[in-house]
Amino acid sequence: MVRVTVSGHPGSGTSTLVQALAERFGWSTLNGGQIFREEAARRGLDLAAFGRLCAEDPSVDRELDALLQERMQADGGPDVVESRMAGWWSYRLGLDGLRVWIEVDEHERARRVVMREGGELESALEANQQRRAVDGARFDELYGLQPEDAEPYSHVLDATRLNANEVLEAVVAMIEGDSA
Repeated sequence: MVRVTVSGHPGSGTSTLVQALAERFGWSTLNGGQIFREEAARRGLDLAAFGRLCAEDPSVDRELDALLQERMQADGGPDVVESRMAGWWSYRLGLDGLRVWIEVDEHERARRVVMREGGELESALEANQQRRAVDGARFDELYGLQPEDAEPYSHVLDATRLNANEVLEAVVAMIEGDSA
């Protein structure tokens, strides 16, 4: 049963949060980005090339999204699902649980990507902007929505100036408040 979905743009800290929630509560997780990366690798493509393929062939994206939704609804499915679209799928499927969007401004997201992967800040900022534009166009064409649209989320957390522990504690407070 999905207890929480965590969504946010690359560099917003969703993976860090999901790992911390899993450790704190002993919960199982499902990462939509990992499904995307596995399929890219299976096809022998890097992430950028696979993203372009998804943009050129909508059936690939729809297959990945259907797989994510199937796993979210499965008996014994994950407790926490991380994906830019997880909140939307949970909302549209009528699944109970918190749907959290982690908001982080683009400069901070780029800084976090550089800290994690190395490189130059301006290059990371440009890459994030390009990825957001490509992905945004794809989501709009496929589903008529943007991941960051507020509609499906029960909670939006601005984590621009929060460290990983502060984000965790804020989301734990949401979870505990929701179950009270």
